[in-house]
Order: sequence, then structure tokens, then C-alpha cells
Amino acid sequence: MRAFLLSLLMALPSGALAQQHKPGEVVIERGSVELEPGTRVNYELGTLYVPESRRNPKSRLIGVGFARLKAPRPTGAPPVFWLPGGPGLSVLGSLIDNDAAGKGRLRSWLTFGAVGDLVVVEQRGYTRRGEMLEASTVASPLDRPISVKAEAEAMREVARRAVAENPDKDLSGYDISELAADVDAVRRALGYSKISLFGGSFGSQWSLALMRLHPERVARAVLSGVEPLNHGYDMPSHVFGALQRIAYDADRDPGLAPYRPEGGLMEAVRALHRRFAEGPVRVQVRDSAGQTQTVVLGAEDLQLAMNSHTQEGEQWPAFILSLYHGRYEDWARDVIAERAAGKTKLVGPLIDSSLGVTAEREHQLRTDAAVALLGTWNFEANIASASDWPTRDMGDALRKPVPSAIPVVFVHGDWDTSTPIDNTLGLLPYFPNGHAIQVHRGGHDGPFYLLRNEPAVKSAVYEFLKTGKTAGLPHEVTLPVPSFPLPSFAPPVAATKAGTGTPTP
Repeated sequence: MRAFLLSLLMALPSGALAQQHKPGEVVIERGSVELEPGTRVNYELGTLYVPESRRNPKSRLIGVGFARLKAPRPTGAPPVFWLPGGPGLSVLGSLIDNDAAGKGRLRSWLTFGAVGDLVVVEQRGYTRRGEMLEASTVASPLDRPISVKAEAEAMREVARRAVAENPDKDLSGYDISELAADVDAVRRALGYSKISLFGGSFGSQWSLALMRLHPERVARAVLSGVEPLNHGYDMPSHVFGALQRIAYDADRDPGLAPYRPEGGLMEAVRALHRRFAEGPVRVQVRDSAGQTQTVVLGAEDLQLAMNSHTQEGEQWPAFILSLYHGRYEDWARDVIAERAAGKTKLVGPLIDSSLGVTAEREHQLRTDAAVALLGTWNFEANIASASDWPTRDMGDALRKPVPSAIPVVFVHGDWDTSTPIDNTLGLLPYFPNGHAIQVHRGGHDGPFYLLRNEPAVKSAVYEFLKTGKTAGLPHEVTLPVPSFPLPSFAPPVAATKAGTGTPTP
């Protein structure tokens, strides 16, 4: 019954509820969830009420959700504040939705009891205990290739529409400094003098902002998929370097051998770019209702696919080899879905365009050698639309790294194409008390998933969070070579013409 009442509360209009409270006020409800038959987990689910913009004394109040799982017994260690990624990852449903995915995350959260209390804080603007701000996106046409320029203009239109459709909201309040202040406010409300941080991807960037803006409150941190404050947009050559490392193992996989051209997977990539430079292709596919749709795919679609179809490293070779052999149907279905009208979470572009990058890094991004292969998809729309979003420019003083004495363990996979491992390697010199664990063949996963085959290392990470000790922490972990899936069609009978990118009939 308690979980049902909590669900009802979370469904009520948050704006109306927020105005009944005072800045800094916290409302906490206690509940429990059955993790396994006969095993219940107690938790606290809270809402922190904060000004939408702390710079505006007349700002309306908004709710920021958080949860606390208390340690089975006191440890004397600072609590661990677990910061989700995204921006726009809502996780409190793990406690109330009673689904398999939530239970898996909850099991992971419970292991932090060996360290101390665990507090999970959601992001303002996308929290189950406040508002989940979204904007509609319009469909992109299927009868011509997509382009970075068109995508950038579409993002500008989304920004203008978001401001117009939310006249009662101060969207300027959704920047990373406000998110950092929210975490510190939760800390203060719960009575903790110091906290430790645990975050991956955007959660790591959020943690780095907290360490910069509230350093006296952070005892230590464990960060993965590291995204420095000046690295919200990935360097194309660093992404391509991760793809090259994936290709090294894929080129030695016997199952993929009949599909590979002479020169291996990277030759397939080069051949595809030569092919699409000659002109777009039209692909017909049938949808689930049996209707035929046609989509036109061009050179910039290929660049986008090189950015967006790389999240699972072991899946990428089969995708590239399928395209190399002219099997575009699965890719076309993905593109049709991506070009459809939908919704976008506003906190992502609000935060990213506000934080941005320094002029020096923007120059490096635009002149990077791998732009020819990956394009400017990773940053063009955000940079072009920055002035259309109402969040302020956070400034180079925040973006540029500075030395920090806070002890940090960085866990980073060298197959990570979302936040390349170069991010950690470039940031490490600024943390004299830092320790990096490079996970060979690790992707864009959380640290304990990256270390799934290393229980001793995971225990050492917990010991670091509990005491600050680094004994037992390696500098490198090597995961086994994955089983690479094969393309969904039989291998070609004949070899391919070397270097042409055209399969021989």
C-alpha cells in the first residue's frame, strides 16, 4: 500500500506540490520493496525543494528526487552519493516500479552497504519526484540524406519551442552548477559533513563539477566513463582510436574471417566512406505492419552511424561488415525510427550547451583528422544552438581542469566510444591522489560492470570508498576477447576485390 501511495504522490503535478514548501525543505517517505521472495529492502524516498534558479530571489520551487539506503550497520565512512548519467537518466523507479531492470540496479545499490549509507540523487528537470521536462521533435524527411547542418537547425528550433512552451518555467536554472548545488543541499539536509561520489558518464562530469564547486565536502570519488568538464563533446580521433582497438580483435576472429575484406575491418570502414562519397543509396524495407518504406542514406548518415552504432563494441564489427557487403536493411530500419517525430529530454541540451567547451578545444574538435570519417555530429548541434538555450555560459574557469587533492579512482574501458579513455588519461595529471584502472576491452559501463570478472578489485574499490586506501587496486584489467556476433547472412562465396569495397559476385 505504501508503494502505491508513493506512486500516486509522484503522479501529482509537481509544480503545485512544490509551492506548498520552503526552499531547502525535504520530505521523506519510508517504504520497502520485495527484492526476492521473503526478502524486503527498506528505503527512504525523498524530495528536496529548491529554487529553480538560485540566482533569482523570486524563483519558483521545484522538486529534486533522491533515495537513501542505510547501511546495515554504521561504518564511520562518509556516505556514497551515486549520481546518474544522461543527462536525463531517472533511476528512482528501481524502488517503486518492481521490474526486473530495477531489481538488478537495486541489487547493485545494496552492495554499497559494505561502505556506508548510499544516497541516489536525480537530476532537476528529469526526476520522478519533480518534473520531467521534454519537448517535441519533428520528423526528418526520408527522401533525402540527413545532414549535420539540418540537425543543428532542428536543435535550434527545439530550443526556441521549448522556451515558448514553458513560459511558467525558468529554464536558465538547469545548468551543472545548479545540479552540483542540489547535491550539496541534499547532503546538508541529511546531516552529512562529507560525502563520497560515485558516477559514470555524465554522472562523472556532475561529480567533477561538485568537486570543483564544493571541494571541502567531497571525501573521495570513484568515476567511470569519465567526462571532464571541458570534454562534453568527444574528440573524433579518440573515438576512432577506440574503434581501432575493437577492430584489432575483430580482425583475428575466425568467425568474421569470411566477411572481412583484405585489410580488415578498418579497410571496410574506408571502403564504405569511398562508396558513399560517390552518392547516396535508396533502401526499401518493410515495417512490422508489412508496409514498404524507402529511405535515402548518404555520406553524413554513414558518419552518424559511425558515432551511434558503436555502443556495444562486440556488435560493431557485424554492423560494419553488413554495410560493406551492401546489406543496408537493418541500418535503414534504425534510421527510419531515428528520423521519426518524438520527444527529447530538455535537461540534456540545457546542460550541455551551457557547459560547452573552450574555444581552443572547439578548434581541435573541428580540425581533428577523424572528422573526415566521423563528421561533427558529436558537437555541431549543441554549439550551434547554445545561444538559443537560456542557460548561461559556464565559462572557461570552470571548464579548464585545475589541480585537486581529492582522492579519485578512475575506471575506464579502452573500447569506450561514448567517453574515450583519453579523457581519463588527460585528466589524471591534475589529481596527484588519483589512481586509474584501464580496462582493456571495456566499454561505456559502470565500474563494477567493467570489473565483473575481478571480485578482488571490486572489493578494493569498496575499501577505497570506505577508508581511502588504494592497496589492491591494479592499474590495468584485461577482459576476455568477446564472442563477436556474425552478420545475419551467409558469408560471401568469393573473396572481395582488395581495396575496392565492392564484394565480388
